[in-house]
Amino acid sequence: MPQLDHLTRFFHHLVHNLAATDRAQLRRPLPLLEVRKTIIPYRANRRALQLESSEDYELVLMRLCAGEGGFAHTEPAEIHAKFVAETKSSNPDLSIVLRHEEAALVLNEAQLARALTPPSDLAFAPPDQRPAMVAPTPLKVAPVERAARIKKKSPVPANCRACGGKLPAIPNLKFCPDCGESQSPTSCALCDTKLEPTWKHCVACGSPGPVRSS
Repeated sequence: MPQLDHLTRFFHHLVHNLAATDRAQLRRPLPLLEVRKTIIPYRANRRALQLESSEDYELVLMRLCAGEGGFAHTEPAEIHAKFVAETKSSNPDLSIVLRHEEAALVLNEAQLARALTPPSDLAFAPPDQRPAMVAPTPLKVAPVERAARIKKKSPVPANCRACGGKLPAIPNLKFCPDCGESQSPTSCALCDTKLEPTWKHCVACGSPGPVRSS
């Protein structure tokens, strides 16, 4: 997987941080003071940016303000020109960022669109900080266990389960008024499969054992 250079990584993290907090700011001029103090402060992003020192941070931000890489430009134009001149110096003065914190950084629309839809091999974090993406393993539940977990309340039948007589349509009916047989669903004591009260064996496991009310 190709590694990003410091400037590209800085820009993508800047966009990433803005998108996570307030996407409306992505297309507004960003005061340099907010960029440094709030949007992508050095201390909170040092490891992700892979920058060794605050001086390295100021240098990359200065390059971004100068329009290097076509990621952004600085407004007003005269301040932008100062950043361009400083980046061409053999010994750039990093304090230029502090002196012009009132200036605004304007993100390039095309680069912004690319950063918001990065290719699959784009990695923001260092390799040792990227968690492996593992597809979750589907949970397999045995039929008996599934039956025990999901119990649906069966409606009261229209006719008695034992004698076949017509049952009165009253709420909470539990017993047949003719034969006294319970109308509550029964289930196998071994595998919990729903059974009819007249069945002598479980239709799922064949158990002849006693049945119990659900």
